[in-house]
Amino acid sequence: MKKIASELLVERLIEWGVDTVFGLPGDGINGIMEGVRRHADRLRFVLVHHEEAAAFMATGYAKSTGRLGVCLATSGPGGIHLLNGLYDAKLDHVPVLAITGMQATTQLGTGYQQEVHLEKLFEDVAAYDAMVHVPLQIPTLVDIAVRTSLSRRTVSHITFPVDIQEADAEMVPYEGGLGVARAPDTSPTYNPPRVVPADDDLRAAAAVLNEGSRVVILAGVGALEARDEIISTAELLAAPIVKSLPGKAVVPDDHPLTTGGLGLLGTLPSEEAMERADTILMVGSNYPYTRFLPETARGVQIEIEPTRVGNRLQVEVPLIGTARETLEALVPHLERKVDRQFLEDAQAGMVKWREQMTALESPDREPIQPQYLMRVIDRLASDDAILSTDCGTITTWAARHFDIRGERRFLLSGNLATMANGLPYTIAAQLANPGRQCIGFVGDGGFAMLMAEFNTAVRYGLPVKIFIVNNGVLGQILWEQMALGFPEIGVRFERPFDFAPWAEACGGRGIRVKKPGDLSGAVSEALEFPGPAIVDVIVNPDEPPMPA
Repeated sequence: MKKIASELLVERLIEWGVDTVFGLPGDGINGIMEGVRRHADRLRFVLVHHEEAAAFMATGYAKSTGRLGVCLATSGPGGIHLLNGLYDAKLDHVPVLAITGMQATTQLGTGYQQEVHLEKLFEDVAAYDAMVHVPLQIPTLVDIAVRTSLSRRTVSHITFPVDIQEADAEMVPYEGGLGVARAPDTSPTYNPPRVVPADDDLRAAAAVLNEGSRVVILAGVGALEARDEIISTAELLAAPIVKSLPGKAVVPDDHPLTTGGLGLLGTLPSEEAMERADTILMVGSNYPYTRFLPETARGVQIEIEPTRVGNRLQVEVPLIGTARETLEALVPHLERKVDRQFLEDAQAGMVKWREQMTALESPDREPIQPQYLMRVIDRLASDDAILSTDCGTITTWAARHFDIRGERRFLLSGNLATMANGLPYTIAAQLANPGRQCIGFVGDGGFAMLMAEFNTAVRYGLPVKIFIVNNGVLGQILWEQMALGFPEIGVRFERPFDFAPWAEACGGRGIRVKKPGDLSGAVSEALEFPGPAIVDVIVNPDEPPMPA
């Protein structure tokens, strides 16, 4: 059997360490699917029900592993469906490669069926965006695409005409030009750099931080691998650690040095610390909500991407480098603060804040409060659970009532803030982390958008646990309309969905809960069930996600 050109693509992905591709077949990628079939012993193809879910899964895979996520879609509408999930990857800076089909080269430019020039459509979302023209170039295009995604932590895209997919892998259709270049011959290699600022910059940053009397640290997702270094720095500077929501897992929520999140989904002690701070150290964060950042504080920012430095506030000393290595180099220059009153005030504030949150989690309130649901899950989930949440009011409940402890992870669509990501993220996290508890905490609105993917979890035997906050409303939009003084419109579903029968119809476990007294038992039952389960919880639709 002769090797076809699509095998060059598949083999190169395998050489890069790719083991999973999420996608949906179509006549625009039949050749690629044949290449996947021929290498099925080394590359797993995960069949989804919608291409948007494939892109979300690739993004969730990348977020939960730090590795490249890969999705595959057919030409025209299939590729178009990928875009929302790919923008999620782009805006949250995770490495994803999208592969799409294209009409035969003989038909391009004729207005052929499904002729959408995806290499043009993807120009904005993809940092590297190429179309295959001859089989010979395929390994090099894959190399450049993967290196671009890994180095820039972003999206790359390769689109592949169907006739070339099925062509002889050794076909050289034409030659021309002056003969001044050889055929490309590259290697599937990438070594992430160790980036540390210059000594003079480190000393300048230390001087600013040592001179500050009320220093606060804002830690983002870029600091996830620097937990110990963040804690050591905060201890020296007597600085409260405020966390962006994507960076929630940087430090355990019960650590005495953290005041939790910031902003509408954050805590009052974090907001007060920012208001009083005279110095801020930002680490791996491009936090967008500037209203909650200090207006006049001196600033030091650790950031791997130079173009993001100073985007949110004035930065006196930028430190271009990776979080862990930069903090390791910075700590020897820092002086331990003797006056620790600023930190102690923040810690006292957190004691009161936790008491307020506990009151909202009361099992005695009926109907079931979403805060109570989240806390029950938090109490019963394992210390290495991966929680994926959707966007809406449920993000507030997850941010405030699910605690990071042990090796827990917290995944969400941070900057795109799209709905429907929660279930696909959970599936991808479970595929990538088969030994860990993977939980989805989603709203009824977001879950309904891609609910067919629960069947994907059943088909692959993935023991995901999906908890649906079912209030029959698009809660975040409802409260935004009220805050603006507008009468509500278009936010209530007249007949709330009953999702438990759907779970059972797919072959999973479905549980519906209406009473607070039944909740703890239902959560335990779902977590102990060996397969995929949905717990559909009817909650109070009128509970406001009040800001701190």
